[in-house]
Amino acid sequence: METVDKTSTQIRTPIALTIAGSDSGGGAGIQADLKAFSALGVYGASVITAVTAQNTVAVTAVHEIPVTIVRAQLRAVFPDLNIAVVKIGMLSSPEIIDVVADELQDLAMPVVLDPVMVAKSGDVLLKDSAVHALKTELLPRCQLLTPNLPEAARLLGLPMASDLEQMRRQGTALRRLGAGAVLMKGGHAKGDTCVDLLIDEGGTDTAFSAPRIDTGNTHGTGCTLSAAIAANLARGLTMRDAVAEAHGYLHRAIAAADTLDIGRGHGPVHHFYGAW
Repeated sequence: METVDKTSTQIRTPIALTIAGSDSGGGAGIQADLKAFSALGVYGASVITAVTAQNTVAVTAVHEIPVTIVRAQLRAVFPDLNIAVVKIGMLSSPEIIDVVADELQDLAMPVVLDPVMVAKSGDVLLKDSAVHALKTELLPRCQLLTPNLPEAARLLGLPMASDLEQMRRQGTALRRLGAGAVLMKGGHAKGDTCVDLLIDEGGTDTAFSAPRIDTGNTHGTGCTLSAAIAANLARGLTMRDAVAEAHGYLHRAIAAADTLDIGRGHGPVHHFYGAW
C-alpha cells in the first residue's frame, strides 16, 4: 500500500471512531455520530454493523453486515488512523458483539458504549440473545456506558428507575458489572427538568440538568449525546468535562430542532445549529 509523507507543520487531528448501524433517515446511528463529531471539531471514522431501512416514523427493515465485513472494517481503520476514542452504538447480534470485543481487546483507547436497544419509533434493535453478550463482553471493556432508563432496566432485569435515587442505584449496579463509569440518561423520566446522572470511575455521582424542551424532534438524541462525549474525550477533556460539554451541546441541538423541517414523525436534533 502506498503511503504519503506528512509534513511536520500539520496539526494533529483528533479522530473518533463510531461502530454502529446506519440510519437511512439520517437522524440517528452512524449518521448522527458523524454529524456530532464534525460539529465538535473531530474527524469521524466509521464501522457499519447494520443497515436499517428507517425514517422519522419507523424502522421497516434491518440488514446485519456480515461479521467478516465488520472485522475487515475494524482491521482497515485501526492500523492506519490514530483513533483517540471509540464510540459503540447498535450491535444487534452476539456474533457482531464477539467480533467487536475481539478486535478491541488489545487496544488502549477509551470506549464509550451506548447500548442501543430500541429506536425512537419503538422498533427493537437489539436481540434478546445479544443482551448477555453485551453485558459480559463489551460492558467491562468500556470506560463509559450511556444507557437511557429503559436500557439500564433491561440490562439489570429491573423495573425502570422512577427517581434520582433509583437512577443512582442502577448506575452503581451497572458499574459493578464492569463499566468504568455510567451515565444514566434521564430523558424518559417525567417532570419539567431532564436530569442525567454520571457515576464516575471513583463512584462519585454528578447530576447534569436542563429544562425539558417541548418538541417531538428528538430522533437520535442518545446517539448524539454519546458521540458528543466521545468527541470531547478525543479532544482531551476529562470524563466529567466531556459529559458536561456534551450535555450542553445536546440541549442546544434539541432547542434548535424545530427550526428544521425533516420528516413526518420524530425529526432529528439540529447537530449544526451553530453553523446554519
